[in-house]
Amino acid sequence: MNKIKCVVLSVVLMMIAVACYAQDHQYSQFFNSPVYLNPALNGQFEGDLRVNMIYRNQWSSLPGALSYMTASVDYNVPKFGGGVGMMFTRSNEGTAYYVRNNVSGIYSYSVGSDRFVLSFGLQAGIGNRTIDQSKLVFGDQIDPRYGYIPGSTSAADLGQISNRFYFDTGAGINLVVGDFMAGGALQHINRPDQSFTGTSARLPMRGTGHISYRLDLNKYDNYDEDEKSFVIPSVVYYKQSSSSSYSAGVQYKRRSVNAGLWYRSGGVAGPSSFVVSFIFDLFINKDGGEKVRFGLSHDAPSSKLNYSNTSGTTEGSLSYETTLPSRTNTSKFIGARRCYDFY
Repeated sequence: MNKIKCVVLSVVLMMIAVACYAQDHQYSQFFNSPVYLNPALNGQFEGDLRVNMIYRNQWSSLPGALSYMTASVDYNVPKFGGGVGMMFTRSNEGTAYYVRNNVSGIYSYSVGSDRFVLSFGLQAGIGNRTIDQSKLVFGDQIDPRYGYIPGSTSAADLGQISNRFYFDTGAGINLVVGDFMAGGALQHINRPDQSFTGTSARLPMRGTGHISYRLDLNKYDNYDEDEKSFVIPSVVYYKQSSSSSYSAGVQYKRRSVNAGLWYRSGGVAGPSSFVVSFIFDLFINKDGGEKVRFGLSHDAPSSKLNYSNTSGTTEGSLSYETTLPSRTNTSKFIGARRCYDFY
């Protein structure tokens, strides 16, 4: 019975992985990968230079599990109210070693006053996807009684291409007004062809919308900003082709600790789940704006693909921010709330 259950789960995983071929992955810790969430958030932090990395290991107890990684570096240009940056993403999906890579450059700029900040971001880069066709299994390689036939070959036409490059673009916008933040982004605006067979297979555009509110629990107390406690509810909505999903939850933020509880709806990329997240900020030189941020989250499936069979999904993130010796105090929008105040 356990063997049958494992086979069934493996088939389900393979079907989901195939369905994900035209879908982008989404992080539960979206706030710890801001540049991936929205290119308009590029360069939006208190220091001069930021290096960020996040890793997602999905359903680690199943064979051919899904893993995702994003690394970025961005530079804050105060006179832009934004900056310039680069981002690298990589995904490894399923037992056929289906791998996607993307390297992109990002530019952002902001306008506003001491009451609001409106930011715009542009992104462009090169995408690549590869697949190990020898790992694929088709119906004519499976015996009805004994299952997969080792060493068998399929009559399926796989084409001659197993490595594909394409140009990819994206854009985003973000608005902060008082204690509210709202933004949106579009990825794959040019809908690049990522086909392996020569038959057109356009990557669908991905739309993202997000909104957050920052509630000051010590609004009427005579506390410094760093001593206050905040509750920050957020909702993020994703739409790509016919698939849509959302994450909704709340963070509690005090000093250098941030804890969150989220619900992540189901979609093509996986089942619905409950998410617990923690963030810890370690200030190496607080006056100099130098800090390290650690983030950890865990997803527990709430659907039929239960926790005991999958071990859930774990994400870890690491970020480093610092200032440079040549830094000058030319910050724009002094007194205005900024996007980094919401995560």
